Amino acid sequence: MTNRIAAIIACFIATLTTAYSQEWPHFIKDKTYREKVEKRFNQRKQTFGDKYIKQISILSNSHEIEALWFLYAYMPTADITDYPFSFHLENIRASFRARKEMNWGPDVPEILFRHFVLPVRVNNEALDNFRSIYYEELKERVKGLGMKDAILEVNHWCHEHVTYQPSDARTLSPLAAIKTAKGRCGEESTLTVAALRTIGIPARQVYTPRWAHTDDNHAWVEAWADGQWFFLGACEPEPVLNLGWFNQPATRAMLMHTRVFGDYEGPEEVMLRTNNFTEINLIGNYADTRKVNFTIVDVNGKKVEGARVDFKIYNYAEFCTVATKYSDHDGHTSLTAGRGDMIVWASKNGWMGYEKIDFDSDNDITIRLTLNEKNIVGKTDSLDIKAPKGKETNIHISEAAREKNRARLQYEDSLRHTYENTFFSEDKAKSISERFWKFIVKSRGNHKVITQFINDNIAQEERVFQLLNSLSDKDLGDITAEILNDNLLAQSDEVSPRVENEMITRPFKQVFEKAFTEKQVEKFRSNPEELAKWTKENISVRDDENALHIAQTALGVWESRLADRRSRDIFFVDMARSIGIRARKDIVTGKIQYMKDGDWRDADFNGNDEQSDKKTKKHMGESPKGRLVITNQSAMANPKYYSHFTISKIEDGTTLLMNFEEQLSADDEGTTWENTFKDGITLDAGVYMLTTGTRLANGNTLTTNRFFRIEKDKETDVILSLRENRNSVSVIGNFDSESPIIVNGEQTTILKQTGRGYYMLGIIAPLEEPSNHAMRDIAKLSAELQRRGRPMIIIRPTEEKSKLQSIDYVQALPEKTIFAADIDDNIKKAICKEMKLANDRQLPIFIIADTFNRIVFCQQGYTIGLGEQIADILKKL
Repeated sequence: MTNRIAAIIACFIATLTTAYSQEWPHFIKDKTYREKVEKRFNQRKQTFGDKYIKQISILSNSHEIEALWFLYAYMPTADITDYPFSFHLENIRASFRARKEMNWGPDVPEILFRHFVLPVRVNNEALDNFRSIYYEELKERVKGLGMKDAILEVNHWCHEHVTYQPSDARTLSPLAAIKTAKGRCGEESTLTVAALRTIGIPARQVYTPRWAHTDDNHAWVEAWADGQWFFLGACEPEPVLNLGWFNQPATRAMLMHTRVFGDYEGPEEVMLRTNNFTEINLIGNYADTRKVNFTIVDVNGKKVEGARVDFKIYNYAEFCTVATKYSDHDGHTSLTAGRGDMIVWASKNGWMGYEKIDFDSDNDITIRLTLNEKNIVGKTDSLDIKAPKGKETNIHISEAAREKNRARLQYEDSLRHTYENTFFSEDKAKSISERFWKFIVKSRGNHKVITQFINDNIAQEERVFQLLNSLSDKDLGDITAEILNDNLLAQSDEVSPRVENEMITRPFKQVFEKAFTEKQVEKFRSNPEELAKWTKENISVRDDENALHIAQTALGVWESRLADRRSRDIFFVDMARSIGIRARKDIVTGKIQYMKDGDWRDADFNGNDEQSDKKTKKHMGESPKGRLVITNQSAMANPKYYSHFTISKIEDGTTLLMNFEEQLSADDEGTTWENTFKDGITLDAGVYMLTTGTRLANGNTLTTNRFFRIEKDKETDVILSLRENRNSVSVIGNFDSESPIIVNGEQTTILKQTGRGYYMLGIIAPLEEPSNHAMRDIAKLSAELQRRGRPMIIIRPTEEKSKLQSIDYVQALPEKTIFAADIDDNIKKAICKEMKLANDRQLPIFIIADTFNRIVFCQQGYTIGLGEQIADILKKL
C-alpha cells in the first residue's frame, strides 16, 4: 500500500512538473530566453550531477523552478558545491515573498527582478541568511514609504549597523559586517545591496576599479526606483539620492562598471560576458565620455580575431587592467570611457602591442601585435598620462534638510556605538588574559567565540596563540568555533586555516588527515610532486564554470572533484598542509609551492614526465631563477613600491603584477627600493616591465615603462628614475593672509597664527560627509605633515572646539593644527570667488597658500588621496 501511494504521488509530481509550462504562468516570460536558461541549466546539471541539483525535480511551483534554473545556470561553482539546495530555495522564496508583499513589487520589471533582486551574491562575499533574518525588520522600517524614500531609509538602517574602516580585500558577508560594525566600501555596498534586495528593490554594486586622478578605488550602490537608477554612498546616508562625497571625483573617472548576475540583456554597454556574469559599463551615469573604436592586426597587418584587449589605468604605480574585451571576427572592439588617457594593451599567442589612447580626442585606433618577449626587451617608453578634468556637481539641499540628516546620523552613530560598547575594551580583555587580550579586542562582535575558544583550550595555550596569531583582524571578527577547533585539533604543524583571501566556511583539516591511506601519505610526503600529480588526475579543472573566481572551500573541491584553477590551487595547499607537507601560495608571484629538501619548489599541475621532458625541465618543481638589482637614480631617496614603481612579468603577451608587501600601517613602510631591490632580489627568469610614475597635483602622471629580461643564474641591473615637472606646482589664485579669524574666542588673523611661509587651510562641516572623509585622510598623513612643519588652520562653522572632541580624527592631526571660526563666512566667500567655485555650500574646501597671498592648491569636496596630494605638494614647496 505504501509503495502504491508513493508511486501515485511521484506520478502526480511528474505530471505537474511536465505540464506546468502550459498551464501556469512563467517566471521567465520570454520563451527564447527561458529556453536558453533551461539549456544552460541542463548542461550544468550534467556537469555536477544529481548530488547537487536533483531536488529541483520534486518542486511543482513554476516560478520557483525557473528561478532555480536561472540561478543554477549561472552561479559560480563555489555556490553550487558549498551551499545546499535548501539554501538557494529559501532565498528564492524570500525574494518572491518580498515581490508579493512590498507595494512596489508589481512595478519592478521581470528583467530587473531576475538580475538585481533574486541573486543573493553581490561581490565575492560568503553567502548567508541575511534575507530571512532581516526581512521583517526592514519591511517594517519602510512601511508606507515610496521606493525613493525606502532606499534612503534602508541606507540609514545600514548606517546604524556599519561604518567605514579600511581593511584587506576579503569581503565580509552582510551578517559578518553587522557583527563587527565595520566595513570597507566594498563591504558597506555589499550590505546595502543585500538590504535593498531583501525588500524587493533592484540594486547593484557600482565599482570604479581605479580612479584616474589619484591612487585608489571605490564602490557604492545604485538602486532602481520608479523607472530609473539612482546612486547613493553605502552606509553614508544623504538627504536625497544621487548625492555622495564622491560626486565630484566620479566626474573625473575613466570607467565604472557592475557585474550583473547571469546573461543580462539590458540597455547598458556590455564590456564582457562570461558563464557567470555580464559586466556592464556605467561610466556614462557619472562623467563625460567618448567611445573609441579599435582594430587589432598582426605583424602582417591581418585582422586578428579573439585578441585579448586590456584597458589599463595608471594607479598605484602600475598600469592596472580595469576592463578586458576580445576582438571580433573583424578584429574590432570598442570602449566608452571618461575623457582621459588609458593604455590599451592587446595580445594573442604571445604577441602583443599597446598604445596610449586619449579618450578625449582619439577615434579609430589600430593596435599592431608586433612585439614579443624577444624584441620587447630594451624598449623604454615615457608616457604623459592625462586624467579627466571633471566638472561641477551642484545639488541644492536646504540647510534644514541637511540639519535634519545630520541629527539622524548622530543618533544612528549613538545606536551603533551602544552596540560597540558591548565589545571588549583593552582593560576588560586583559582581565581575561594578559597574553590573548589583543585577539579578544580585535574580534569585536565575535568576542564570545574567541574568548570561549581560549578558555576551552587553555591547556594548549601555545598552539591556541599560534592559531589566533595567524589570523587577520577580519578573520578574528567572523571565524567560527568549528573552524578554530578543526585547526587546533588537527595533527598538522601549520595551524593557520588560510592560504590567501579565500572564504573559510567549512572545516577540512581533520577530514583531509583521513583522506588517504598511510601508504599514500608517505608517498606524498617523500615526493610532494606526487600529490600534485594526484590533484591533476582527480580534480577536474573547469575555469569556464567559475568566471567570478569565487574560491570553493577545500572541502567543496574534495567532495565535488570540480574546481577552477584558483580553487584547485588552494585545495592543494590545504591538503598538503593537512598531511604534513609544507606548502604555500607565493605572495609575490602567486605560484603554488611546496617545500622539498629545504627549497621551495613550484607544484606542477601540467603532469610533465621528468624522463621524457628533460630538455625543457631540469628538475620537477624547479623554475630557473636570476637576480634583479635596481639602481635608484631618482631624486627620491627611497622610492616606494605601489607609490612610485612596480614590476610586472610578461606572460603569454599579458602583464602579471608582482605583488610585494604593501604598507599596512604607519609603522610599516612596506616594500621599498632600499629594503628589497637595492641589494638585489631573486625572481623567476623571464621578461619584465618596470613601471615608474610621478603624480602631479592636477592628477596627471609622468610615467615610464622599461622592459628587461632576467636570465637564469645571472644578475640584471635596471635603472629606476622618476620623471619630474618642476612647473607642476604653480600659482593658481590669490588670498589675503591677513583675513580675520576667531581663535579661542579672540579675533586674530591667519598671518598672526601661522607666521611667514606656506600654510594649509581647510573649511569643514564637522560630523558630515565628505568632511569626515577628508579629515581622516589628512590625519593618516599626520606624521608626514608634521615633518613638513607647515601650520594647518581648520575653519569650522562655530568656534566651540568642544563639538569636535567626539570626532576620532581630531587627536590624530598634526601639532600645528589651529582650530578657528570664520567671521560671517568671509574666508569661504573670498576663496569661492577667487577660485570660481560655483557652489559655496559644498564642503570641505582646502587650499595651500603662503603669506604672500599666493594659492598653489585648491580642492573643493573630498577626493580620495587628499592627504597624499597635500603632502606631495608640500614636499615641492
